[in-house]
Amino acid sequence: MTVPARVPRDDQDDPLLTPGEVAALFRVDPKTVTRWAAAKPPRIRSVRTPGGHRRFRESEVNRLLAEDGPDPRQG
Repeated sequence: MTVPARVPRDDQDDPLLTPGEVAALFRVDPKTVTRWAAAKPPRIRSVRTPGGHRRFRESEVNRLLAEDGPDPRQG
């Protein structure tokens, strides 16, 4: 499988997470994570799979989690 040209080579080893996995870490709905990625400017950057699904780099998620942490109002 080839890596899309827009994915930098140094990020190839960074695990990718689904919106559901990211949502569980932040204790929000997966749709919220998708909205963060679609915002201008995006709160979190995403990459697209060949099938068009969003994936989030684990390092990017960890950075945002360190900045914001999970939503304390949730669960």
